[in-house]
Amino acid sequence: MIESKDARYDNKQLLKRLYVFIKPYQKWVLLALVLTLGASYLGSLRPKLTQLAVDDHIAVGDVDGLSRMILLILATLGAELFILIFNTYLTRWFGQMSLHQLRVEVFQKIQSLHVQFFDKNPIGRLITRTTSDIEALSSLLSDGIVNLIGDMFRIIFILYFMITMSWELTVIAILVLPILFYATFWFNGKMKAAFLGVRDQVARLNSFIQEHIQGITIVQLFNREKDVERDFDSINEDHRKAHNKTIFYFSIFWPVIEVLASVAMALVVWYGGGRALLGGVTFGVLLAFIQYVRQFFQPIRGISEKWNALQSALASSQRLFEVLDTQNEIEAPETSSANVLRLQSSVSSLPTGHIEFRGVWFRYNKESDFILKDVSFEAKPGETLAVVGATGAGKSTLINCILRYYEIEKGGILVDGVNIKEYALEDLRSRFSLVLQDNALFSGTIEENITLGDPKISMQDVKKTAVDIGAHEFIDSLPNGFQTKLAERGASLSLGQRQLICFIRAKVVDPPILILDEATSSIDSESETLVTRACEEMMRDRTSIVIAHRLSTIQQADHILVMHKGSVMEEGTHQSLLEQEDGLYRKLVQLQMAKSTAA
Repeated sequence: MIESKDARYDNKQLLKRLYVFIKPYQKWVLLALVLTLGASYLGSLRPKLTQLAVDDHIAVGDVDGLSRMILLILATLGAELFILIFNTYLTRWFGQMSLHQLRVEVFQKIQSLHVQFFDKNPIGRLITRTTSDIEALSSLLSDGIVNLIGDMFRIIFILYFMITMSWELTVIAILVLPILFYATFWFNGKMKAAFLGVRDQVARLNSFIQEHIQGITIVQLFNREKDVERDFDSINEDHRKAHNKTIFYFSIFWPVIEVLASVAMALVVWYGGGRALLGGVTFGVLLAFIQYVRQFFQPIRGISEKWNALQSALASSQRLFEVLDTQNEIEAPETSSANVLRLQSSVSSLPTGHIEFRGVWFRYNKESDFILKDVSFEAKPGETLAVVGATGAGKSTLINCILRYYEIEKGGILVDGVNIKEYALEDLRSRFSLVLQDNALFSGTIEENITLGDPKISMQDVKKTAVDIGAHEFIDSLPNGFQTKLAERGASLSLGQRQLICFIRAKVVDPPILILDEATSSIDSESETLVTRACEEMMRDRTSIVIAHRLSTIQQADHILVMHKGSVMEEGTHQSLLEQEDGLYRKLVQLQMAKSTAA
């Protein structure tokens, strides 16, 4: 099976953890196991009935007894058929129920993980985890283990009947077993690494396809289709080679099984035929042994197939549990003080929305340079704070730290006088609304994209907010208004229209703090006036943090921070900053004015 240095992911531990998902259906699993054993017994009973029919009835000309025996054989066939049909449905049912729960838990875990996790793990890899890796467990959690046990017992039943009829022929029939066991051991050892390799290549393939479909416009714009095809062909070739390894081992193993089965059959016919001619065994026994030899190798082949499926399933389960075991780097508060804080805030008469940075240092990993260096500032309730600076100055990083997408290394961030680490994440983030330059829109109606399924937000609230923002006219002009279904990522709308929907989403929850991160930087000129007016409406009477490249949009801000290489270099109002002759802000304004004049 799979190998792992981590004791959590050895085969025994993986099976124990998988059992948790099947445990709610353990009564049905036991029933399926009983039915499987019953089918195994009935299947191994038929050659014995054939032997009795030949020796006890055909040999003595007992027509009535033969008729009864034929009816009995048909009855066992019918019973086995019924059991197999019902058992197949039963095992697939509780298997899918288990997979459903596992898929939900994996998705919930992925949603709860810190943003840094997604920086390190491509989306395609996570898609593989929630789709193909879980599907690989289908055979294991459904009929895999049950049928594996059934095949083992079928071998036991067959050996029992064979020994009771002739131990000599039994020894002859199983002479090839040592060779078979060695071949199986070799096969399983080779398939171990092969299955892991296939999973790795599937994840690579999914990641590549997902990334390049998302960026298809860039690929086409720069005429890179041939280069992308060449890269895809390389990854696809690695994927093919990984699969070819499994095909190669299967192509060796299955013929070996068939040859060994034929050799065993030939030995039984050679030795048993001679014994039958000499009167050592009856022809009924010989006929039954020929059937038993054919049956004997079927469950062995089935065990090999299920063993390989088990290998693949355990390889996939390790990957799934690695996701489930991922520690969230954003730690929850140790006490229930967050609830107390929330209560205090709700009964307090003081205005909310106060933000304070105290000597904050931050870097994305221990090996990199600091992105924020000893940053300190204050945004008072109801105040508009603008943050400006060149690309890479650390503006967006401020937002990531406030919302605890990442943990700061030194210093403290306070919201309403309380360190953000003392809040439960849901309580902290419920105080904010965020509008980005490129916001996420989802498949579904406009209303669903605004409310995001929050039952506390009524349709009346949505419509009122749309009127306040100034977006109701374009929404009403759509065929189904707020019930208009959006294309993927809102592609059926203009950029300005998509941004207005995001403004409604941000305002309808009535947050005490609003963050606009380049929210108007890519708006077309047709929508600029409308979007600018919407921004002004959203910022009214609440603390607002505005990150903008276009300095003309933040001249009315109460306070402006000028950042450079992770540090706050200047702060003040628009006018006071302009009065600094050698100030960085003044240079930025002059540079933008020059570009505007040149244009």
